[in-house]
Amino acid sequence: VQLQASGGGSVQAGGSLRLSCAASGHAFNNYSVAWFRRAPGKDREFVAVIRWGGNMTHYEDSVKGRFTISRDNAKRQVYLQMNSLKPEDTAVYYCAAQGLGAWPPKTFGYWGQGTLVTVSS
Repeated sequence: VQLQASGGGSVQAGGSLRLSCAASGHAFNNYSVAWFRRAPGKDREFVAVIRWGGNMTHYEDSVKGRFTISRDNAKRQVYLQMNSLKPEDTAVYYCAAQGLGAWPPKTFGYWGQGTLVTVSS
């Protein structure tokens, strides 16, 4: 599966953005899809993941209640709705996919390019 992230941009603190991850290739609905981010000078960190059927999600603690991950398998898209954005959410955001297996996945074999989110105070 190939992934392409989009939707990044610049927003003021408290604002919202929706990221999209478009997938190509077969059997997209057999893949769990996650969002990761890498802030300037920091390691990449997990943000959220959604199971292949969309019935289970998992979030990093700092984004719980502010971010929502969802998917539309018919459109082969995964979304990350980000509300109440904070300057510390500034990062390059990546989507990643992993095929059927353990939940939540511990590794992801497929990665898209990043999209930059900048949150100003």
